[in-house]
Formats: sequence, structure tokens, C-alpha cells
Amino acid sequence: MSGSGHEVPSGWRIAVLGGGAWGTALALAMLRAGHFVRLYARDPETVAAIDRGENPRYLPGIALQAGIVATSDIEAALDGADCVLAVGPAQSLRAMLATAKAHMPKDVPLVLCAKGIERDTGALLSAVAGETLPENPVAALSGPSFATDVARGLPTAVVVAAGNEGLAADLAARFSAQNLRCYSSDDLIGVEIGGALKNVFAIAAGAVTGAELGASAQAAMVTRGFVELRRIGAAFGARPETLMGLSGLGDLLLTCSSAQSRNFAYGLALGQGKPLAGLPLAEGVPTAAIAARIATERNIDAPIITAVAAILDGTITIRQAVSALMTRPLKTETDV
Repeated sequence: MSGSGHEVPSGWRIAVLGGGAWGTALALAMLRAGHFVRLYARDPETVAAIDRGENPRYLPGIALQAGIVATSDIEAALDGADCVLAVGPAQSLRAMLATAKAHMPKDVPLVLCAKGIERDTGALLSAVAGETLPENPVAALSGPSFATDVARGLPTAVVVAAGNEGLAADLAARFSAQNLRCYSSDDLIGVEIGGALKNVFAIAAGAVTGAELGASAQAAMVTRGFVELRRIGAAFGARPETLMGLSGLGDLLLTCSSAQSRNFAYGLALGQGKPLAGLPLAEGVPTAAIAARIATERNIDAPIITAVAAILDGTITIRQAVSALMTRPLKTETDV
């Protein structure tokens, strides 16, 4: 499948920073798109496993296509790279890029593949990248995509966004392959906002399901959550049509409906009253707190985000949050 109608250029040398499930899946996707791929992982055991054609810690049961060069040496991973994919956790991005800075080839695109807002600063990840690596153009890859689906080569559509429309289109064309369709967008902020906030609502959806509050409550929560996503997006200058697309509504629908989503699974355990320690990383946990703070500071009405943040810090229970949401003053559905 083609990403944009552009003629796909010859293969690049692509460095993937991050040996988790998503990093490994994207490395496979780049390999299928005809690129030479180096994957950096800090853990030598993960590197050794990938060299054997597997990543049992993060992608159990999935055989990895031969051709990915794995390394725990970030300098070797970045040497001669034409493009770099940053796939570590959102809250670790600044540290990862600081480590990469001394070895980062100048002017090559940096593609952000994590979804979140920096907890300490409230900065979008593109701003973090711009501060840390000002000489590299920044893009983001986002959309409704589970790592296991991409790793298995199942049909998936994502968005590649950059402030420069030509760069976004070029990256989308280069990344597209059979069963991976990449659309391009010049609304980088809109794509980032959608990807970050949907994680918060996925936790809420999981919590509603875990607490057995019913499918009607879950549908209402997701729908009204999307209203909040659009409000915050508008405050950041995101375009409404971006938030209605793959990286906003599309990703929201996927992650709010499946336990394959780490954020939904975290919310599910929360709603069931199960221990949360040891669960896989849920990016929506730190994002909820900073998103609630942003909403307060900018006077944005975001009761679901605020409730999720309060549930996560133990201020209120799920049922107290739902009761508070159900008894808020009535208004028309289209009130902004």
C-alpha cells in the first residue's frame, strides 16, 4: 500500500532508539519498507534475543524477521543514520535524546514515536526534542496501532506529522509498506495532542469496565472524553480535522476498547481493585496529572481528565468520580 501517492525512494539507514515492543515492531516495519535498520536497546539481553530472532520480554511468541542489527551502543546505532526513530517512554525522552546528542547526525529527521506530555514541564514531546536537538527536524508517528499487530504485519494505518508538509509526505512515503499505510500531516501539535490524551481516556475506559459500570457508561465516557480532547487541542492550536482523524479519534477508539492497550489494562486493574505494581508502563498515568494541570491553568473544562488524575493520586474513588460527573450542572451537548 502506498502512503501518499509519492514514488517511494530507495532505502535509508534508520536508527530505532528503544528495544521495547513498539521499538521492535517499528524496526520490523522499517525493514519491510526496504530500509537498513539498526535498533538500540540498553539491555544486552534484549540485544542478544533480537539477534536470535525474538524479543520474548516485550513481544513473546512473535518471530522477528532477520535483518535488524541490534546494539547496546548508541553511537553505533546512530552512525550514518538517515533518519532516527525515538521510541522510548515519553517521560524518558529528554534523557534519551541527551544521551544521543553527541552522536546524532546533523539535519537528519527525528521521528517521535512515544505518546505523552512531559510531566515536569508540561511540554509536548516535539518541544522537548527541539530544545535538546535543535539542529534536527522533528516529526511524529502516531495513530491506532498495537505493537503486536504491526510486528505481525497486520493491516495498520498511521499518521506521520511534521511542521514541514514536504518532510511529512516524504517520511510517510518512505515508511509505508505492505499492510502499513502512512498518511502525512503538517499539524504536528494536533497529532501529538491526540496521541497523548487518548491514553488518559483509555485508563478511564478500563476503569469503567473494571468497575462493571456498564457499556452505556463506557460509551458516554469515551464520547465526552473526545470533547475534552478537542477542547485542549484547540487551546494548543490543533486543527479539529486532525483530532477527528487517525491520531485522535481513531487512536481513542482503539485504546478505549481493548485490553491490548496498556492504558486500558491499567484502568481495568484499577477498576477491579487489583494491585497495580508490576503492570506494564501506562503513559496515561503521568499524562493525566499534567493534562489536568494544563486544563486548570488554561481554564479548560475537562472533568473526565480531572477525575482520572484524582483517581490515580488516590483523592477519590471511581464510583465517587462517576457520581460527581453524573451530578454536574446540566448543559446542552454542544456547549464548548
